[in-house]
Amino acid sequence: MKARVTILLAMILSAFAFLPERQIRGTVTDAANAPLAGVTVSLQGGGATTVTDQSGYFSLGVPKLARTLVFKKAGYQNLTAPITSDSVLKIVLIPKAQTLNEVLISGQPMPMRKMDRSHSVASTPASFHGAVMQMSVPAESYKPINENGFLSVSQQPVTTFSVDVDRAAYSNVRRFLNNGQMPPEDAVRIEEMINYFDYDYPQPSGEHPLAIAAETTDSPWNPGLKLVHIGLQAKTVSTENLPASNLVFLIDVSGSMNEANKLPLLKQAFKLLVDQLRSEDKIALVAYAGSAGLVLPPTPGSEKKIIKDALDKLEAGGSTAGGEGIELAYDIAKKHFLPKGNNRVILATDGDFNVGISNESELQKLIEEKRKAGIFLSVMGFGMGNYKDSHVETLADKGNGNYAYIDNIQEARKEFVQEFGGTLFTIAKDVKIQIEFNPAHVQAYRLIGYENRALRNDEFNDDKKDAGDMGSGHTVTAIYEIVPKGTQTTYISATDALKYQQNNAPATGNSDEMMTVKVRYKKPDSEKSVLFDLPVNARSVVFEKCSENLRFASAVAEFGLLLRGSEYKGKATYADVIQRARGAFGKDEEGYRSEFVQLVKVAQSLDGAQELSRK
Repeated sequence: MKARVTILLAMILSAFAFLPERQIRGTVTDAANAPLAGVTVSLQGGGATTVTDQSGYFSLGVPKLARTLVFKKAGYQNLTAPITSDSVLKIVLIPKAQTLNEVLISGQPMPMRKMDRSHSVASTPASFHGAVMQMSVPAESYKPINENGFLSVSQQPVTTFSVDVDRAAYSNVRRFLNNGQMPPEDAVRIEEMINYFDYDYPQPSGEHPLAIAAETTDSPWNPGLKLVHIGLQAKTVSTENLPASNLVFLIDVSGSMNEANKLPLLKQAFKLLVDQLRSEDKIALVAYAGSAGLVLPPTPGSEKKIIKDALDKLEAGGSTAGGEGIELAYDIAKKHFLPKGNNRVILATDGDFNVGISNESELQKLIEEKRKAGIFLSVMGFGMGNYKDSHVETLADKGNGNYAYIDNIQEARKEFVQEFGGTLFTIAKDVKIQIEFNPAHVQAYRLIGYENRALRNDEFNDDKKDAGDMGSGHTVTAIYEIVPKGTQTTYISATDALKYQQNNAPATGNSDEMMTVKVRYKKPDSEKSVLFDLPVNARSVVFEKCSENLRFASAVAEFGLLLRGSEYKGKATYADVIQRARGAFGKDEEGYRSEFVQLVKVAQSLDGAQELSRK
């Protein structure tokens, strides 16, 4: 009997030995992208196990049917990650939240814990010795987004919006997903996700520094509807031909920045920017916490060691005097103003302004005044837990600058190295787009995203109305979903005919035109706008034969609809997003598009897990 058991056990072990295996490799880092050694990587439920090396690297053979890995390290939150069809994983671990006793002893704020997908993410009240204490805990805040609906062409044939080159929403969404969380719906600004990626639009060749491209196809997620893809390309100027820069780094060194993915990451990021500076460029450093101070007077870009040493000496501590810091930074920028140059304050913060000019309207007024004087403001957001997205986005918008969220050193490299010209040098300012639809071809339309960039139609011609700016080589992409004339859809309701309008009047102009795209912009040193337009033919192209630009941008838009739980997502699925994105990678030299597919897979797993938990 014993012999039989031994033989049976041997057979079972042999069977397991011949189960098909696959090799899973990857890296584990902290939120500041520093490699983590000694992380235990194992199959959920037991089985194969390994440990990361000094570079955070691991390799683990697992059965092909394995579905989940668990990552554990002392001092960090355990992370459960799905095994996707790809074999290379990038894992980010975040420190464990402190206990209430540790918080009370240390005096440090309690880390954020995500509770739901509302516009604010915060921790819950805690109890201590039987008494309930309402603790002052950090919270992330996002502006509510009221999603654009379909508008009837017979009622509103004209639509107007400001361009948006900000990309912060995409890297912020990536941060949530990499930490095993679905992002809050209001953190998902679809236009910023689309515009995170580069597109291959034709360079301007005429008198204008901008060029328009447009194409039309069938909507992949709403059968019967169409997508109109509009691309705007800014002229690319080589680095050696860019004007000299007068830059002031305004750096938040308050206590809330004392985390690995805040001030330490900020220092690394700005050092990358310093490496791009030329001898004709000058940079000053202003730090602010309980009070603001000049850390480094304007210094030539050739003095890289001096600038980097000044960055290294910054330490976090104290409250945040954001307003006072901005005033000092602007004063220095004004003192060293370059009439023909690039004058810019670059604010790096988690957005937690709580001392000084904390009133948002007062801050906006200050920033608008300085913008009119030719000093622009760009904002770089860092950190998590008390990240005030709603605050810093507004400041960047009012300052004629761009807004980025730096979640790791790769994102810093993207902003400050690969897209150096676009990040810092304005080619066209106050860029607005206005579209008139032809009722002969279009029954209704909906702009995907850009909710906080909408303009009144009369503001298109108003040169006093601020709008977005475009830097060297920047692209802006907008996607409209349209209901063709005569198409039935549940997305639009019947409206009464207008009593005093000629509702049945034939369309004027060229009947083959579906719409006309008009663009207004100002040259960087002018306050008078320039107008040009592009009529768009009604011809629709089969989706598979459209440009990679359209196919990939539409996949990102579809992903955004899913993340937002949009009522207009139709038949959208994560699987379709992955398939369409993979078919439109193009060159993808930096791997951003392939990384996008990985994020979609993570969201697919997380969303599926949430759905199961609700049942």
